[in-house]
Amino acid sequence: MMNETLATLSNAFADSVETAGKSTVMVNGRRRMPSTGIVYAADLVITANHTIEREDDVKITLPDGNSISSSLAGRDPARDIALLRLKNGHLVPPVNAKNPARIGELVLALGRPDDNGLQASLGVVSAIGGPVRTPMGGMLDKYLRSDTVPFPGFSGGPLISADGSLIGMNTSGLAMETLITIPVELLWPAAQALADHGHIRRPYLGVRSQTVHLAAPQQEQLGRKQDSGLLLVSLDENSPAASAGLIVGDIVVGVNGQSMVDHEELQVALNSAGAGSQVPIEVLRGGKPTIFQVTLGER
Repeated sequence: MMNETLATLSNAFADSVETAGKSTVMVNGRRRMPSTGIVYAADLVITANHTIEREDDVKITLPDGNSISSSLAGRDPARDIALLRLKNGHLVPPVNAKNPARIGELVLALGRPDDNGLQASLGVVSAIGGPVRTPMGGMLDKYLRSDTVPFPGFSGGPLISADGSLIGMNTSGLAMETLITIPVELLWPAAQALADHGHIRRPYLGVRSQTVHLAAPQQEQLGRKQDSGLLLVSLDENSPAASAGLIVGDIVVGVNGQSMVDHEELQVALNSAGAGSQVPIEVLRGGKPTIFQVTLGER
């Protein structure tokens, strides 16, 4: 009975790898070893930006062994994401996971780093974190870690669930010698933005702030328990914040109805809203709550 159960599980994993492998390609975009890519659309492949050293004639090896040329459609260096556009591509994207990954969930990291074909590594999701600043000065709202083995050439490849659905893209470009995963809920919108604009439209508010403690009377004015907020210590001239009426000394306590307690939360809220959108920003001014409608700029 035990042997039958293990055989069933083994076959299920192999089937999942085979399914996801149809959307996993080899990307030859650097002088050293190739990396891996994930099909995003019929003619688009998403991969790790640090593995793309040229913008034209990036060779893509398809799951059937054929090669096709591609060119750079856009980059997001801050999150190590690049999008490649194929000539006459007819590829099939993977099925995205319906639910966010959970710690302890069985996962597989896939790579197609050479002409020998697909490779796989089994593990579990070991940590979920974020937001965190990246080495390139960006913000990763969420990331995953797994104990899958980071074989050479796996950057840009998929992390899949036991049923073969896409959880995210693996990369070693954001943490030295360590593979982390950018979740598909961040990866797919980034790919669409790169396809539409060639770059990520990063929201710009134009403030510098520091975390301050909110005294009991301030919390009472807010009508909720919130221990801290963001004191505005400077504003850029003609910035969206200044144009909307924010001033030095205001304490930002909420954005779009969500409480703000530190600058990372503020940046995540702005990223979620997006450049060009109008967001309500709640501040304490003179101890009283006031809401300003701010139209975010583009950095």
